[in-house]
Amino acid sequence: MTTTAPVIPGRAAAERPAHRDGNVLRWLAAYTSSMVGDSVYYLALSWAAVQAGTPAQAGLVMTASAVPRALLMLGGGVIADRFGPRRVVIGSDVVRCAAVLAVAVLLFATDPGLWPLAALAVVFGTVDAVFLPAVGALPARVTSHGQLARVQGMRGLGIRFASVVGGPLGGLGVALGGAAAAFGLAALLIAVSVPLLLSVRMRELPSDDKAADAGGTAWHELVAGLRYIRRHRVLAPLMVAITLGDLGFVGPLNVGLVLLADERGWGAVGMGWVLAGFGVGAGAASLLLTVRGRLPYAGHTAAYAVLGGSVAIGALAQAPGVAVAAGTALLVGLLAGLSGALCAALLQTQSDPAYLGRVTAVASLASLGLAPLSMPLSAAAIGAWGTGPVFAVSAMVCGLGGVVALCVPGLRRAELPR
Repeated sequence: MTTTAPVIPGRAAAERPAHRDGNVLRWLAAYTSSMVGDSVYYLALSWAAVQAGTPAQAGLVMTASAVPRALLMLGGGVIADRFGPRRVVIGSDVVRCAAVLAVAVLLFATDPGLWPLAALAVVFGTVDAVFLPAVGALPARVTSHGQLARVQGMRGLGIRFASVVGGPLGGLGVALGGAAAAFGLAALLIAVSVPLLLSVRMRELPSDDKAADAGGTAWHELVAGLRYIRRHRVLAPLMVAITLGDLGFVGPLNVGLVLLADERGWGAVGMGWVLAGFGVGAGAASLLLTVRGRLPYAGHTAAYAVLGGSVAIGALAQAPGVAVAAGTALLVGLLAGLSGALCAALLQTQSDPAYLGRVTAVASLASLGLAPLSMPLSAAAIGAWGTGPVFAVSAMVCGLGGVVALCVPGLRRAELPR
């Protein structure tokens, strides 16, 4: 079976729209199945942890993935670039599937307590440190640069589908067979991605896209990747903009929203409508990129979307009722989804493919390692000063990302390939 395809300039097939490319659709199906499996896994893990221990112990189990993921993420980017993203993603899914299935069997046979759940969380976090950079590097190897914006839109639709479907599927698994059944379902969904990925053809790297540091030690490759980002006129400010945007976004839209709904007396139903508004907006942004394939003035558009989204985040805390809050959240989702997809597409198209695993690792570390730290800080700050001031400060931090994008000429003028 042929698993690589050379890049042949000028061929019409190379510019086939991604949503009509069977190779891209197989990748999307594999990615979506894996993401739905992740959603089911996290629900099963939280349910099993709550049943086996105290709420505090369950919280520790749920956060056990974060430490190895943050510590090992940069090394995961080196591995993705050295061994190839497809091979790393397949290996990661095999390990994740085996670990989840082992815990499912253990839960079915006995009542092991919290320790196997904590061990599973640590294994999952460790594998995620390799999996996430490889997943980010994979789209550039399955389609042409001109289709990467559309692929990011398709990826966003896959994420939205997983978030909508994963929860009910996990709940159904728990209802029918307890946590063991839900873990088994998660393992099955992750396993489905493996044969799909095996059928995906990879584009070979042109000789001028191969990293000059190939063949060195892992540390040398990591340092070379960080140096490559620091010296890049677009990637360096883009990393700053992504980090600021995530730091200002994650706290209010996670912990802050729960506390806002409680403060205003909206209840769980009201919070659900606000979350639904955000999901609809983010899905609309992904659909727009999927249909259009490319937006002109990508740097400008991403910057103004970040600025507009930051204003909407601040306004969310001032919403007088659920309906206005849901509409504001829809605007936040639309602008955040648009800026996030454009930043991801710029990251993909501006990076040399041989460095893309390390570039993705740095971006993922900012989003999944640093940004979650804002959640406990946001909760403590809201407890001290209320939702309005904290949402306003978060909006300003997020807006700084847009300011960076507008002030740095290389990023402001960045365009997506045609």
